[in-house]
Amino acid sequence: MGLIQRLAGRMGYERRAYNPNDTWAAFQALRTGTTEPEGISAVYACVQAISETVGSLPLILFRRDGEDRTRASEHPLYRVLHDQANEHQTALEFRELLQANVLLRGNAYARIEFDSAGQVSALWPINPDRVSVIRNGDKLAYEYTDGDGKLIRLLSHEVLHLRHRLGPDGVLGVSPIQAARGVIDLAQSEQEHGLGTFNNGTRLSGVLKFPGLLKPEQRIAIRDSWASQHAGGANAGKTAILESGVEFQQVSMTLEDAEWIAARQFSVEEVARLFRVPPTVIGDLRHGNYSNSVEMARQFVTLSLRRHLVAWEQAIQSKLLTEAGRRVYFAEHQVEGLLRGDATTRAAFYASGINVGWMRKSEARRLENLPTIPGIDEEPTGKAPAAPGDYPSKQ
Repeated sequence: MGLIQRLAGRMGYERRAYNPNDTWAAFQALRTGTTEPEGISAVYACVQAISETVGSLPLILFRRDGEDRTRASEHPLYRVLHDQANEHQTALEFRELLQANVLLRGNAYARIEFDSAGQVSALWPINPDRVSVIRNGDKLAYEYTDGDGKLIRLLSHEVLHLRHRLGPDGVLGVSPIQAARGVIDLAQSEQEHGLGTFNNGTRLSGVLKFPGLLKPEQRIAIRDSWASQHAGGANAGKTAILESGVEFQQVSMTLEDAEWIAARQFSVEEVARLFRVPPTVIGDLRHGNYSNSVEMARQFVTLSLRRHLVAWEQAIQSKLLTEAGRRVYFAEHQVEGLLRGDATTRAAFYASGINVGWMRKSEARRLENLPTIPGIDEEPTGKAPAAPGDYPSKQ
């Protein structure tokens, strides 16, 4: 830290937080041609699997009622989290967008809009590439530029800030893309290598041998003529006509020789490991079967999603509820539907709970989205069963 920065810090002047996860700059550094990390199918599939699942899960605001809990559907925040985040975005669209920003950028921001009673009435997403976090002592502020180019500054309690794993400054999150940049860079290089190879007719470069010496302009004309007639997928398989002793010699390996396909498959596993997503969830079924696919789907909930779901719930508790509200209300995702097994497993589970007594028949029907049957939980009344008599003889 320079002398001026140290003096400014002692005098209490604000300073911008160090951002070790400048993922937009990382995107620019990783870009080759027009390819971005999200353009890699495995990266897109991982982000899609996590963000779509988090966005589509029911996020319920509950009210504590002694040892029980009930849905706080009358609270203004309930509608914002469950139905409509703002007048332009549903709750699913809003939460899916912010979760994708967390995975791709490491940070996601939303401006909190309050009503006249001080309750949260809407959440508006902010482009993370336009946000700067400002530190003033132990307090934080957020600065961003809106669509009209106007600079807007918000205080900490006016911004919902979701972060991936915290960086060295303890303020900003580090995205998986920035943490493992080499994995994404390798996957990009393999993708561009394959694209370039197929654009050149599924063959790599070769050498045209001429018996005599060529002038510079002749070399350029022959190279352009050869590329126009024989390069590209549309020209693959055409017969080349060589004159005056010209000879073509291929000098590179084929895709099979370079084991390009095997390398691409390994990149899928690497990206899945980076985002902690089971390969079967993103469509890699090479080692999948019915048994382990079901178990991997459960691991996706317990190992991949749990951290993100808890981050959402704790951020809501911290920023969207008052001190008094935190003692009464809390938000929680409903993941039971993702953890449900097949029909036989669910039937055995319900039967065990009903027979032991910790579940009611009406609760089992509610979990299966079946209509309520009046009196289904009442104990049967009537004549008691007769005591068993003597075992009957064969006659």
